[in-house]
Amino acid sequence: MKEKRTKNLFVVAIVIIVTTCFIEYSYALFSETSESKPIVDSKMTFEEAIAGTQAPQELIDKLVLLDVEYYSTDKRLHAGQIVVHQDVAEDVKTIFQLIKETRFPVAKAVPIVKYAWSDDASMNNNNCSAFNYRFVAGTERLSNHAFGKAVDINPRFNPVIYESGKISPKGAAYDPKREGTFHKDCPIYKKFIELGWRWGGDFISFKDYHHFDKK
Repeated sequence: MKEKRTKNLFVVAIVIIVTTCFIEYSYALFSETSESKPIVDSKMTFEEAIAGTQAPQELIDKLVLLDVEYYSTDKRLHAGQIVVHQDVAEDVKTIFQLIKETRFPVAKAVPIVKYAWSDDASMNNNNCSAFNYRFVAGTERLSNHAFGKAVDINPRFNPVIYESGKISPKGAAYDPKREGTFHKDCPIYKKFIELGWRWGGDFISFKDYHHFDKK
């Protein structure tokens, strides 16, 4: 009788061990699968990403389309794309690697062609963008975005705030305690500055919290 009970306990122990290992393996497999198959926000060709731009060919020849990964506001891994000048491509790759490692939430990153080259439409959708052959708002001066040397991230979390109090995009609000915002303790901000970029939050006449650029 004692021998039978010992045998039964042994069988139960084996079942528990096998079940536990199976659960841990399944969880690890699920995590690995989820990590390796991000939600795709954008998967364009370079030709699709610059279609319709008014930029001269000599500038287009210096642009590159980067595939980037980031954790979005849903806490899940996403895959997007961004068009930048070849001279800042390595910097942007470094920034997005840090964004992914620190899980700094990025709402989405889709080439602005999806928004018919409208900066306002892209900002309203909280989209991260870079190249856009356009003028600085209210001027006839080309923006650094026109050369692919400026990046905007999470415009609805990091809006433009003018001296008049006007905020763009409309209805946005800046709360530096909110995830996905930039401030001087943010590691993403620090990395941009370390790499020689300028932050719009340091502008004097107005604050452009979502904007970083490099000459």
